[in-house]
Amino acid sequence: MQYRLRHLVTRGRLIRHGAGRSVRYDSPPTPPGDAAAKRPSESEEFLLPFSSAAIAIRDHVRQPSGARKPVGYDRRFLDAYRPNASFYLSEDERAHLAAVGRPQVAEQPAGTYARQILNRLLIDLAWNSSRLEGNTYSLLDTRRLIELGEEAQGRMHGEAQMILNHKDAIEFLVSAADDIGFNRYTILNLHALLANNLLADPGAAGRLRYIAVGIEGSVFHPLEVPQRIEEAFDQVLATAAAIADPFEQAFFIMVQLPYLQPFDDVNKRVSRLAANIPLIKGNLSPLSFADLERQAYTDAVLGVYELNKVDLLKEVFIWAYERSVARYAAVRQSLGEPDPFRLRYRDQLRDIVAALIRSRVSRKEAAARIAAWPGEAIDPGERERFNGIVEAELMGLHEGNFARYQIRPSEFSAWRAAWDAA
Repeated sequence: MQYRLRHLVTRGRLIRHGAGRSVRYDSPPTPPGDAAAKRPSESEEFLLPFSSAAIAIRDHVRQPSGARKPVGYDRRFLDAYRPNASFYLSEDERAHLAAVGRPQVAEQPAGTYARQILNRLLIDLAWNSSRLEGNTYSLLDTRRLIELGEEAQGRMHGEAQMILNHKDAIEFLVSAADDIGFNRYTILNLHALLANNLLADPGAAGRLRYIAVGIEGSVFHPLEVPQRIEEAFDQVLATAAAIADPFEQAFFIMVQLPYLQPFDDVNKRVSRLAANIPLIKGNLSPLSFADLERQAYTDAVLGVYELNKVDLLKEVFIWAYERSVARYAAVRQSLGEPDPFRLRYRDQLRDIVAALIRSRVSRKEAAARIAAWPGEAIDPGERERFNGIVEAELMGLHEGNFARYQIRPSEFSAWRAAWDAA
């Protein structure tokens, strides 16, 4: 609150009187004419207190397109960046993000933290990233779609597809935390998952672009030559992979991937989820874009497209990450400390529970099926405890928690019917 008040005073939006506990703030006199109407809305500026450099970018991209100079892709913007020598985020900004984004937990395998909050992350990130694309599903609609497979009435099927694609993509990143990175395998498959059943050409999912595309509402014209697109794409990935700081990595991919537009569509969605790759691998708090205004994000991306300036997007990124950290700190606190035993056998637990559900095991069959499961990786002295946990997991499954086993709603429903009938 104090930071925002100081910002409003600096911008001339408030006048401060007094000091200490007696300080008071007043509105300045109303400007003559229509000057007040040209200001950003109070709610917008209070929510995102931008710097003067960021405001200059925002004001530029909000001009009518006829007042903005058309520009094309400038490879020099990418060439000028040198990993671990060039930085979009300052040293203080990187230190701040590291301080707020690292959960106070012991060293754990890659992806552990994201797995602990997976159910919440699936809904938050799928909803917020889709919302930034204009998706009209509410948070409740999104939850019912992800957890129950129920589409919202009166909405386009494409909106449900977009959200379910996000779910699949997030599960891919979390489940493959040891294997993902800034490489073709990860980014191409991430695009294929996010673009599934949404492109005019189904074959374009997971494939680099070889057609010309335009950016709605922008005077920016992306590259059109397929060979140059591929060369720049490989350079973006190689540069990102060489960056040591996870937050600089995350922000770099949010800047350079949408600017290149390597795919027919869905580029910004890929960049938002790809930004979570170093956060997931480093067991840092994820970035879910909670509470971020769509207009602020759009302005920031246009600033990169048309001006090659990152100030506005950087401030949006930092603000959004702070909001996400606060959200998942509360979620993490409610979860308590993880059980080391369950953590050690997390893959085996997921595999056997998923297999039992898909085979529609009944209550009567469960104990025998669990005991007969090979489970070579389970220490013989811990097998009894492991079997007991599996039984408890089956008993505790319900419509709100089965997603962690990567089970489809139809598979869960079929198993539940067999389970309850026994």
